[in-house]
Amino acid sequence: MDLKEYQGKDFFRRYGVPTSEGRLARSLEEADEAARALGFPVVVKAQVLVGGRGKAGGVRLASDAAELADAARAILGMDLKGHTVNEVWIEPASQIRHEYYVSLTLDRAARLYLLMVSSKGGVDIEEVARTDPGAIARVHIDPIDGLSGDVIAQAIEQAGIGEGREHMPEVLGALYRAFTEGDADLVEVNPLVVRDDGQLVALDAKVTLDDSAAFRHPEWQAYRADEELDSREAIARARGLNYIGLDGSIGIIANGAGLAMATLDVVQQVGGRAANFLDLGGGAGAETMTAALDVIAGDPKVQALFVNIFGGITRCDDVARGIVAALDSVELRCPMVVRLDGTNAREGHEILKGVVSDRVIVETTMVTAAQRAVEEARRASA
Repeated sequence: MDLKEYQGKDFFRRYGVPTSEGRLARSLEEADEAARALGFPVVVKAQVLVGGRGKAGGVRLASDAAELADAARAILGMDLKGHTVNEVWIEPASQIRHEYYVSLTLDRAARLYLLMVSSKGGVDIEEVARTDPGAIARVHIDPIDGLSGDVIAQAIEQAGIGEGREHMPEVLGALYRAFTEGDADLVEVNPLVVRDDGQLVALDAKVTLDDSAAFRHPEWQAYRADEELDSREAIARARGLNYIGLDGSIGIIANGAGLAMATLDVVQQVGGRAANFLDLGGGAGAETMTAALDVIAGDPKVQALFVNIFGGITRCDDVARGIVAALDSVELRCPMVVRLDGTNAREGHEILKGVVSDRVIVETTMVTAAQRAVEEARRASA
C-alpha cells in the first residue's frame, strides 16, 4: 500500500522521524482555515500518489490569503498525471539551508537492506543517478546486524554530508525503525532539509507498506480508508485478487507473482503492453478463475487476454476445469489465449479442447502465447 505525503508523515512521526507540521484540506475554506492557523507564508501541496508534483504545478507557495486562494483553487480538482487532486496539504514555508535525499528499501538481489543517501536532494533523484551516480551513497545493511554506527558513518562519509551532519545519525536511526518495525517496503525522503535552526526535517514522505504485514498493524486501517483505487482495483480487492491495474491492452492472468511479472516482460518484448498484473496464487479453481476473468473482461481497455499457467502444486487439469466453468458465467468480449505447462498439462489441454474457438485459443509456449495475444489485440483495435 502506497501512502500519500500526509499519511507518510504521520507514519514517520510514529517512529520519531522529524517532519514538517501541517494540515490537510479538502476545500478552499479548509485550506484558508489551515493557513491562518499555521501562519503565512505556507506551501500548498497536492496529495496524490505521483512524483514530480512541483514540476506539474501541484506545489505552490502562498504568502497571504489571496495567494492561498489562488493556489488552492488551481490545485484542488486539477488532473495531475491522471490523478484528480481532492486533497491538499498546507504547511509553513521552511527556510532551507540544504537539501538531502535518503531512502531505505530491500535489495532483493543482494538479500540485504539498502540505504541510499545523497547530498543532492530536492531534485529528480533518477536524473542524479543517471548523470552523477557517485553523488548517491549506497550502503547495504544486514538485517541480522541492523543499522550500526559504522554503517551510518560510512553512508554520511560517502554522501559528503556537511550541514546538519550531527543530527543525521538520529534521523537515519528513526527512518530505519520506520522501515523495519513499520513493515515498509520503501521509505524515502526527498528532500530531507537542514532548516535555518540547524535541525533536519522531512519535507516530503514516500512510503510503501508491505500488505502481507497488515495483520500486525491495525493502525493501517486509517490509511486504507483513504486509499484511492481505480474501479478495476476496487472490484479485484473485493474478490480477493492480487491485482494491479496498468495502462496496456493485454489482460494478464498468471499463477505466482514471479510468473506474472515474467509474463508482463514477455508481452512487452513481443510488442504489446499489459493492462494489468493479476496473480492467482495457488488457487486457480472455477471460483477464482471466474472472478479473475470477470475483472479483466470488464476492463474496456483490454483487447485480448493471456492466461499463463505453470502447474506445480497447482495442477493444469484443475486450472482447465476452472476456465471451462468460468466461461459458463463470464461472457468474453475479446479473445483469450491460454498457455498451460507443468503438472498435468496434457490433461489440461484435453479438457480445453471442448471450448477452443476463435475466442479461446491454446498455445504451448509462453512466447507464442504472448505473440498471439498481441496479434489478437492489434486485430481487435484495427
